[in-house]
Amino acid sequence: MADFKRWKEQRLSRGDASRKGSVDEPIEEIVRLLNGRETFCTTSSCSGRVVVLEQPPAAAPAAGTAGFEIQKQSCTWLMVTHQLCSTKDVLTALQKAAADAIFKFEPFVLHVQCQDLEDAQLLHTVAIEAGFRNSGITVSRKGKIMMAVRSTHCLEVPLTQKGRLMVSEEYVDFVVQVANRKMEENWKRINRFYNSLKFALESKNHSMTSLSEEKEKGNGMDSGGRKKSQATKKDGGSPSHQNKNVE
Repeated sequence: MADFKRWKEQRLSRGDASRKGSVDEPIEEIVRLLNGRETFCTTSSCSGRVVVLEQPPAAAPAAGTAGFEIQKQSCTWLMVTHQLCSTKDVLTALQKAAADAIFKFEPFVLHVQCQDLEDAQLLHTVAIEAGFRNSGITVSRKGKIMMAVRSTHCLEVPLTQKGRLMVSEEYVDFVVQVANRKMEENWKRINRFYNSLKFALESKNHSMTSLSEEKEKGNGMDSGGRKKSQATKKDGGSPSHQNKNVE
């Protein structure tokens, strides 16, 4: 527990290393809620985005490196937005493409390190019920517990080849509308996730408080589960002993 607390303090004290440099506004409350708890620490997040990427020609991967990692590192971002996008913005971005350009919608993703497996399971249940059905828990060999909130309603469409638009503008408009509908659904799931998470954490706190109160009450009970007699505490004896004194 002490190691997790120390690691979390170090993690949160560092600056945001993402491309944007800050948490996306639609999920600020979620990140704040989780990091406000001792047992959670968010490590990366994205509220969902629409992007146009230009990929270089496929290169042979280096030893021990996956090909998709090379492409991801060397791709050019022609457009990115965390809001609804317009067909005009996409077409403008595609005009800058000199290689193969891809239009993508990526839904909300959140990675959280958890102190205990029970905490990860609570988060996983909330995520699944909110619609993020690709969520999962991983435990490293060293016992590091990670919970990933993920969804499957992605979209990826190639639009240009060597800088040439391979589809009609009408089709570009079509995929943009599809992506915008997916983004709106994504926001609904985020809201469900936040509300369910808040309720689950409050319920857990209430249960722990009730259990603590029951334990405190138990300290004032005798072995039969009854409260000790105040008279017994004051006089230091049983009623029969008191009768003998009277005689």
